[in-house]
Amino acid sequence: MQAQLIDDVSGKTLFGMSDATIKTKEAKSGRAQLLGEAIAKRAGELGITEIIFDRGGYRYHGRVKALAEAVRSKGIKF
Repeated sequence: MQAQLIDDVSGKTLFGMSDATIKTKEAKSGRAQLLGEAIAKRAGELGITEIIFDRGGYRYHGRVKALAEAVRSKGIKF
């Protein structure tokens, strides 16, 4: 699973992350949750407190839902 934060105004990618970099034996949803927490932490470091969540056409369940809920749990607003 991959996720990016993009500044729509300037059209530039601020950063991107992948669950491939997360070393854990968690299942797919567990890795998505850890990825969401890492994204929220990095966004907080950049001073980002609010984002627009674009699922890219994927249904809001499973890994997508786990990632989104983890980001929200760390204080980032959608």
